[in-house]
Amino acid sequence: MRSSVPMAVLAFCVAGLLAACEPTVKVAAPSEPITFNVNIKLDAEVRVKLEETAKKDIESNPNVF
Repeated sequence: MRSSVPMAVLAFCVAGLLAACEPTVKVAAPSEPITFNVNIKLDAEVRVKLEETAKKDIESNPNVF
């Protein structure tokens, strides 16, 4: 007859292996700081100023185009 001790040891080992393979979720801060690109506003301001200057130049010289 077989002993029940090796079966208990086997069951304990299988349970231990299954518990060790559980997926884990780690939450960590990023290594680099979060940056926001605000160049869009500056680009829009430059574009408006250039368009106003171009409009004035076209009005002062209508035969350019």
